Amino acid sequence: MNQHPLVYIIVLTWNGKNDTLECLESLSKINYFNHKILVVDNASNDGTKEAVKSKYPDVEYIYNLKNLRYAGGNNIGIDYALNNHADYILLLNNDTIVEPNFLKHLINTAESNPINGIIGPKIFYYAQKNLIWYAGGKIEWWKGWIYHRGIRELDNEKYSFKIETDFVTGCCILIKRNVIEKIGKLNENYYMYGEDVDFCIRASRAGFKIWFEPEAKVWHKISVSTGGHFSWFKNYNKLKSQLKIFSRYAKWYQWITIIFGMFLYIIGGFINKNKMKY
Repeated sequence: MNQHPLVYIIVLTWNGKNDTLECLESLSKINYFNHKILVVDNASNDGTKEAVKSKYPDVEYIYNLKNLRYAGGNNIGIDYALNNHADYILLLNNDTIVEPNFLKHLINTAESNPINGIIGPKIFYYAQKNLIWYAGGKIEWWKGWIYHRGIRELDNEKYSFKIETDFVTGCCILIKRNVIEKIGKLNENYYMYGEDVDFCIRASRAGFKIWFEPEAKVWHKISVSTGGHFSWFKNYNKLKSQLKIFSRYAKWYQWITIIFGMFLYIIGGFINKNKMKY
């Protein structure tokens, strides 16, 4: 067990200057010291680069000449981190803030077993500090559903236990180096959403365990760059990605019920958006 492995924290941004600065401010207070921060900028034109370099000169910075979206931008950062001897890579949305102990808890869980490959924290809504957004991820293969455990529930004892989970959201995902070396990087064939679920499925099928660690806590502003939690743009692209995931990984006979399950999911979302699971 490595007591203090090197972690590269990759913060991907696109025209999110104020969010990025707030995220970096929270990262400046974490108590796990063997880490480096890399901002990957997907061609921002709002002064993000100048603001970050002025306020956080020690933060490493990559500026992409075009928007490579989530997977492409993060893959640039992953390559950079691996070339600079990272033992772990933490992908973190720029519209988040973290509590000081979060990385220490994630690393402790990852290091407790060599096959623990991917770890995720408990994530809350930024605007409602005790309201859960993610407490584990569930894939229901027979229903065609992919959703967050605990979403829109007040934090309670039920979500205070470490559990194995189907996927960790790409909002904040800790990845052990040898996972990437074995299965590759994020799949860039997804236009938006689904890259995290696809990555976790591949890791799980390669023999790695995926964990939800409730002691690590993060707060998320939720879909700031895509128009909000229930925007048409967000949910249209999410549905496309879910179809791609199930077409790639579901058994042929599961499609007997997947189509019906997805239909119910969509209708339920239109009837009552508050009951949408993801």
